[in-house]
Amino acid sequence: MKAMAATDLRHALGDTFTYGEAKRAHVSDRRLYRMRDAGEVIALGGGVYRWADAPAADTDLIEIAERVPRATVCLESALARHGLSDAIPAAIDVAIPRGSRRPTLRAPCRLHQFDPKTFELGREAIDVGARRPLGLYSPERSLVDVVRLRHLEGSDMAWEALRRWLQRPGRSPAQLIELAQSFLGAEPALRRALEVLL
Repeated sequence: MKAMAATDLRHALGDTFTYGEAKRAHVSDRRLYRMRDAGEVIALGGGVYRWADAPAADTDLIEIAERVPRATVCLESALARHGLSDAIPAAIDVAIPRGSRRPTLRAPCRLHQFDPKTFELGREAIDVGARRPLGLYSPERSLVDVVRLRHLEGSDMAWEALRRWLQRPGRSPAQLIELAQSFLGAEPALRRALEVLL
């Protein structure tokens, strides 16, 4: 079968594509690697590729969204995305449901396994330029998680993020407490912190 012209191939594959999709579009290994070596496509890892001239995006987040179904940005990384922390995490905090296969990624990640029963609570979807959205925990869920995991994440980060959240208009400590009730041990610690900060 005749190889597709570059513009047709680009249209058929979209901005981000997998090795398998390239093969189904009749792209030979030789052509794919030639495109990669010429800088036309970028290998994101795990057989995921992106056209070099695709719209600007965070390729680490694209790799995570493409390769890890239900991946959700959490903890310090989620707090930073919500403006509740000035820290720039060295690695992306990603939650997956407990019992899921732990993926091997090129992107710098800290994988966390969360209880499948509460995994979807406060989970939102964000567009990162991948073919499917990436999960992101809401500010409230992120606060509950850093409070309940403060022995691992550090209590200073938890209290500073909570302080910033309380300064925002429209915040609802009652809703935060209600959410915390779904997580073992989170509510009492959150109540104590709110009593001090309010």
